[in-house]
Amino acid sequence: MAQRSAFLRSFSKHWLKPVVLIVLLLPFAWIAGQWALLFAGLPHSLGFEPVAATHHFLGQTALRILLISLAVSPFRDITGWAPVLQVRRRIGLAAFWYALLHLLAYFGADLFFSLSALWEDIVERTYITFGMAALILLIPLAVTSFNSMIRRLGAVRWRRLHMAVYAIAILAVIHHFFAEKGLQPGPLVHAAILGGLLGWRVWTRLVPQTARTTGRAGRMSHERATDAPG
Repeated sequence: MAQRSAFLRSFSKHWLKPVVLIVLLLPFAWIAGQWALLFAGLPHSLGFEPVAATHHFLGQTALRILLISLAVSPFRDITGWAPVLQVRRRIGLAAFWYALLHLLAYFGADLFFSLSALWEDIVERTYITFGMAALILLIPLAVTSFNSMIRRLGAVRWRRLHMAVYAIAILAVIHHFFAEKGLQPGPLVHAAILGGLLGWRVWTRLVPQTARTTGRAGRMSHERATDAPG
């Protein structure tokens, strides 16, 4: 047990952040590698529509990383391993950058950087409306994900601002649901994971209050029973 604790302390201090950064870069390295294979005329995994495959991959990666960022606190609560909170903002920033790359891949390769075409899609296509709303709401969270901004905003206001991540996740899941043709398992799995994370958040908020209420009710009942005439 002592050796395990020492290893976790050492890992948290020296290796946690670099390892998480490397893992977060792996999806980008994979998609870049696939494009390198494509340009070299070698077998790749992008299929017959590499552009569509690219922005779909980037979008799903952004959503999954966003869900992982929401899972950091429950993981800490369950395991008691507090150092994992050190990488929560890093994971959230990665979700933003992958979402931005997702937009750029779509905006550049599909729409050829036409702002009018983008606006038309935002207005007419429901899934793009939800996706753009999620990305726009992510921008202030990304901008304020630095220690200097936390100091400027204050911890309380910063936490209130970053509570918007739950609304963003809901918008992103809806975006993915409408983007898929037909009822696909991917969006349903993401929705189930988000539902579980939201449920955990509500449960951890309500349980302490419920426990206090139950405790007070128990004490009042005991006092009434004690004061009752024998």
